[in-house]
Amino acid sequence: MSKKGELVRRVLLENYESYYRLAFSYAHQEADAMDIVQEGAYKAMLKADTLREDSFAGTWVYRIMINEAKEYLRKKRMDRMETEEGFAAPEEHYRDMDLEKALDKLSKTEKAIIILRYYEDKQLSEIADILQENLSTVKSRLYRALRKLRETLLESQ
Repeated sequence: MSKKGELVRRVLLENYESYYRLAFSYAHQEADAMDIVQEGAYKAMLKADTLREDSFAGTWVYRIMINEAKEYLRKKRMDRMETEEGFAAPEEHYRDMDLEKALDKLSKTEKAIIILRYYEDKQLSEIADILQENLSTVKSRLYRALRKLRETLLESQ
């Protein structure tokens, strides 16, 4: 295994729980979250040699996990559209929590920022690195997302 491959493997092992929580916040189901993390880990290991800077390994893997979660949602949406055109799928059971519903109403980027900031306790500068955005852009999106969450949660009461 290459030096970068070993670094990525270590980052994956050290942060597995964080990646799982991130995936779960998108998928809302244990098995799907595990699939997202497994696929993300596979892609990270497969492309480890493309990592440019060793010091950014953590943010690089987070970006891969977020992209995997977004891909999962895209595929799920496509499956749902196919199901609506054809046969009805068995009803899925999600945890019925107001916060999860409110998070699902946010854009993908806003949701990622909220999850990274409050679920993963990342600093705004780290989030900016992970999402490859300006710090000021991340700040404004965070505040906008918090305002949307607050409004959605107040409406549901």
